[in-house]
Amino acid sequence: MERTEAELIAAVLKGDEASFEPLVRKYSPRVFATARRYARRESEIEDIVQEVWLKAFHKLHSFRAEAPFEHWLMRLTVRTCFDFLRAHSRNRESAFSELSEPEEDWLERFAQQGDGAPENADAARQLIGRLLEQLSPPARLVITLLEIEERSVKEISKLTGWSIPLVKVRAFRARAEMRKLLGKIAKDKYL
Repeated sequence: MERTEAELIAAVLKGDEASFEPLVRKYSPRVFATARRYARRESEIEDIVQEVWLKAFHKLHSFRAEAPFEHWLMRLTVRTCFDFLRAHSRNRESAFSELSEPEEDWLERFAQQGDGAPENADAARQLIGRLLEQLSPPARLVITLLEIEERSVKEISKLTGWSIPLVKVRAFRARAEMRKLLGKIAKDKYL
């Protein structure tokens, strides 16, 4: 008979470390999926996930069961990803002059046609990924949560621990930062 999450957590807190493994098996796909939004290299993703599970194990005593374990774990995951972004943001410099041919083609079609260039969505996704890597950690986090994961400002506030006005300010600044990067690409390419 399978034990509930509450029973597993209670057992871990009493010293039964093996009871943590079913939680890891159950939620690892979700933790990996979230980490993939913030890191590109598989080794970085694995490092983030490992850090999440270490923190979850060591901070399990702080889980108050007022909300589902999954919510607590995902909040911890997002914060760990943000810490990773801040720690690695200085190593993320890359030149936009090195755009791939599909990215350049998509940009050129988009510049000429506006929204009428959807046929190469993969190139657009690659370009967005490269843009995200250039953003500051707070900007990357808020754009990923707000625009890619389509979370509400209230949800982002709960996940990050930021106030609702701070989330709104960071979203505004992140969009401005992204516009500036896009403007730089256009200027480098077309002027």
